Amino acid sequence: MRVDIVSIFPKAFDGPFSESIIKRAREQGLLTVNIINPRDFTHDRHRTVDDRPYGGGAGMVMKAGPIFDAVESVRTPQSHVILTSPQGARFTQARAQELATMDHIIIVCGAYEGVDERIRQTLVQEELSIGDYILTNGSLAAMVFTDAITRLLPGALGCADSAIDESFSEGLLEYPQYTRPETFRSMSVPPVLLSGNHGDIADWRQQQATVRTQERRPDLLS
Repeated sequence: MRVDIVSIFPKAFDGPFSESIIKRAREQGLLTVNIINPRDFTHDRHRTVDDRPYGGGAGMVMKAGPIFDAVESVRTPQSHVILTSPQGARFTQARAQELATMDHIIIVCGAYEGVDERIRQTLVQEELSIGDYILTNGSLAAMVFTDAITRLLPGALGCADSAIDESFSEGLLEYPQYTRPETFRSMSVPPVLLSGNHGDIADWRQQQATVRTQERRPDLLS
């Protein structure tokens, strides 16, 4: 998979994309990540990517020209273009699974008061949000998208089942997990997990996942 990210803060991605699963996926050739600075597509000495909004109002708006040129420098007929936006649809595990099947994703990071509406109208194919709050810019959201998608790529995780048997993958939050020691500060591992009976363990995990989801995220059950 190839991911191109259009952001005016390219250095922000250095650390997150040089660690953990994304680093290994890049080293294994499973993922190619390229950061594109729209300032490289400006034509003035100040490399201006924003301007005042028509009609007045606070803040600045991302100009259409540099964003269009940046996206079109890498877009192919197979590319899927996403805009990070608090106005977008909520990013979910299900959407991450769908995006993980694509060959090329371009993520446009919004900034300032937003982007010129013509970017929404004709350049991007969908808008996605990571939550009902406002970030300084869309770079953090682009990192979240890339991380969630990368770990679903075949071969990215050490255990292929890890991406399947976890929260949201089956519509429920994940069941409780335990590891050694068996007893820690007078707290013991549930006996069923020590029984060796895989059927009972599976039933217990399903029950725990259902109860946890009912308590914490009942909206998922509906």
